[in-house]
Amino acid sequence: MKQHDFPADLIEAQRDWYITYRLLADAPAGTQTTVLRRRLQRLSVRISTHPYWASLPGTAPAARMELKQLTWAASEQSPRPTV
Repeated sequence: MKQHDFPADLIEAQRDWYITYRLLADAPAGTQTTVLRRRLQRLSVRISTHPYWASLPGTAPAARMELKQLTWAASEQSPRPTV
């Protein structure tokens, strides 16, 4: 049951976060891990400071979980971003 109408850029950032996290987890030691970690940090900041969260006083934690659930499956099927 969808309760929140997330902006497209927020959905994309969360989806890219999951994809980048998987790339980092699968990367052999010493191969682009710094680049992937930096991308993960930038995406984390973009997600956590998105203006959308300010419009949800008191319900932001539930909305964050909904966003994660919404993007988890989509991230497994999406093409991997360029780093």
